[in-house]
Amino acid sequence: MEDTLIAEATPTVAEALRGQFDQFTRAERQLADALLAHYPVAGLSSITALAETAQVSTPTVVRLVKKLGFSGYPQFQARLRAELAETISSPVAKHERWAGTAPEAHILNRFADAAIDNLHRTLSRFDTESFDAVAELLADTNRQIAMVGGRITRSLADYLFTHMQVIRDGLSLVPSTSSTWPHYLLSMRPGDVLVVFDIRRYETELIRFVEMARAREVTIVLFTDQWGSPAVKHAQYVFPCRIEVPSAWDSTMVMLFVVEALIAAVQTQRWETTRDRFNELEGLFDEARLFKKFT
Repeated sequence: MEDTLIAEATPTVAEALRGQFDQFTRAERQLADALLAHYPVAGLSSITALAETAQVSTPTVVRLVKKLGFSGYPQFQARLRAELAETISSPVAKHERWAGTAPEAHILNRFADAAIDNLHRTLSRFDTESFDAVAELLADTNRQIAMVGGRITRSLADYLFTHMQVIRDGLSLVPSTSSTWPHYLLSMRPGDVLVVFDIRRYETELIRFVEMARAREVTIVLFTDQWGSPAVKHAQYVFPCRIEVPSAWDSTMVMLFVVEALIAAVQTQRWETTRDRFNELEGLFDEARLFKKFT
């Protein structure tokens, strides 16, 4: 299991770029921004084309690639191609890859090891300043907040929405039916916030929705995986979370952890109001006889 975890937990190029960003020169940061804005496609072009796109020299590309630990541009591109293959893997392909190298340990132990490793590695590169800034945004009642997820991740959007309802007003849960999305865009104003969940295989309609919201000057908060949804280029705040586990499906455990921590942070900032809303809600629960009372 240890060897499998090490192989699966190799940092993506995007993670390495973000993690080392402060150590880059000005030109290297400009190149890193260009790579992340169109990741991973930008890095699959020729070295000359990439340099022209980022408006840097080809030696700058070579230096950055070597700082990331690659022997040269061909090895760098090979990693990007492998990552691209990962992002479009079907559930069957993911299962076959894990099953082929599965150790003898029980699935519960293997799954737990992978999930815990995902959490540790996500937090080791986590941007706490962005987390605090997003908590401030979600606590600001002058902003309307919308949440949306994809085919699998919509449950996370629903979870965040349900808890935030207790904390504040001015929320909307965008349904998965894309034909209704223009109605939600109509109500979005500059400075409002859209929280988006998108993991591989990234959903074309969802990315378009994010693009349209950003065009209306809405602040985008994106929860994505270690490779990064194409929606990254429209987002002001990005939370990359590791999702690989020994399963045909990806794990959203780390995303849920971050969501729950975010809920706790917003609740703390607005505790006096939240406490009053909690008390009022409990009264409504009692009136509706929603929960069984044993006393």
